[in-house]
Amino acid sequence: MTPQVDLAGPLRVADLHAARDPVRVVVGERVTARVAAARVFLTKVLGDDRAVYGATTGFGALVGYAGRADLRDQADNTLAHLGAGQGPDLDPHVVRATMLVRVWSLARGSSGVSPHVVDAIAAMLATTFVPAVPRLGSVGASGDLIPLGAAAQALRGRGHAYVDGVRLPAARALDRAGLEPLPLDGRDALAMVNGTSLTTAATALALDAVRRSHRAVLTLTCLLADLLGSDPQFLDARLLAAYGHPGAVAVGAAMRATAEGLTASGTRALQEPYSIRCSPQLLGAAEDALRYVDGVVAADLASVSDNPVFFPDDDAVVHGGNFFGQPAAFAADVLSMVAAQVGNLAERQLDLLVDPHRNGGLPPMLAAGPGQQHGLQGVQLASTALVAELRRDAVPASMQSLPTNLHNQDVVPLGTQAALRALDHARLLRLLVGSLALGLRQAVHVGARTPTAPRCAAVLAALADAIPPIDPDRPLEDDVRRAADVVANFER
Repeated sequence: MTPQVDLAGPLRVADLHAARDPVRVVVGERVTARVAAARVFLTKVLGDDRAVYGATTGFGALVGYAGRADLRDQADNTLAHLGAGQGPDLDPHVVRATMLVRVWSLARGSSGVSPHVVDAIAAMLATTFVPAVPRLGSVGASGDLIPLGAAAQALRGRGHAYVDGVRLPAARALDRAGLEPLPLDGRDALAMVNGTSLTTAATALALDAVRRSHRAVLTLTCLLADLLGSDPQFLDARLLAAYGHPGAVAVGAAMRATAEGLTASGTRALQEPYSIRCSPQLLGAAEDALRYVDGVVAADLASVSDNPVFFPDDDAVVHGGNFFGQPAAFAADVLSMVAAQVGNLAERQLDLLVDPHRNGGLPPMLAAGPGQQHGLQGVQLASTALVAELRRDAVPASMQSLPTNLHNQDVVPLGTQAALRALDHARLLRLLVGSLALGLRQAVHVGARTPTAPRCAAVLAALADAIPPIDPDRPLEDDVRRAADVVANFER
């Protein structure tokens, strides 16, 4: 059954995931009516000879000059100069999520677009059509101008697009998908590009992915403690309540539920290394940070991101900065920091697990026959490289403003870079989760005790069902990804 998204209702992260594949976007009479009313209001405003940015004027720093008289020429003028993006095409899933975010904003009836624009994007999302959008070119200030410009051009039959995963000239792609080229005037074209829809979509998808990995590391930490026979007092509810941070309290409760039944072996030191003992505090701080990002993403998904914004009931056209992506920029940078530190935790736990001096006497690198076999050695090396990637790129983008556009955009948030990078980091974190999960699965094969906590035992059983022991050595890249999938699905 084809998933459905109603533009009259709230937009959720689950809807962005659904848009990866064809999705039925319901426009509905109420949405059509308010979009049409704003369009009628725009016509009245222009008839009154009022100045409207992008409809009667040039763009950006050239706002002081008159735009083209013909509204269709004005659309060409808008989109042609934005054809300056570079780099590889964005992930089609991200692009389709972006288009859903954009059409939801336009459907608020505050952008003055033609109703057929909303209908056309909804029709596109019902097919496998995906505009080919270059990754580089947006500073996330006047919206994601260059990426969204490429998307708008593809809907007009210009540039390139994908259909059924095949990259084609956009006109051919439209025909193959059964879509008509989208006619636009100047206001339509500007409304298509003057919003932070890519930044919002990428941040939302990154948040969801980082949250999944955060939950997975929480679970795997409990499994690690159980396999080692750690004393579970580091999860004591009184201890974490005294710590006082809501995230740590919540994480501690979740970890106690997972580790319920864990019996200490009595062979470990009184206090474990920080990668176990301080895990509820670290993961709790990450939880608090993710809750902040939750709020930003929720606000962004409910936002009218455009300029100007039309208020027909007040007979007002308000020019301002609702296309400025600073909230998502900050949030995406927080996601990158969370991914880096949670990834660091997972890598340190794997390092502990493969070290015979700290893992309770298990063989080095968890090799079934050390020297003749090498167990997790390659995976542990790769994990070090993944953490280095995360750390290197974790410098915040959201405050690295560079003035541009003749100093019209004299402060920019660089939110698009922050959001896309957070999405990259989420993928790296997932691989670190898979690496740790694979190590835990192997640990039992080479002599670790059977888990005493039923839920920990269930996680291990799911991993063992999906992944054979490393005996003898084999390439493990597929196993790392499979282990990540197992833990992610277990936590749903």
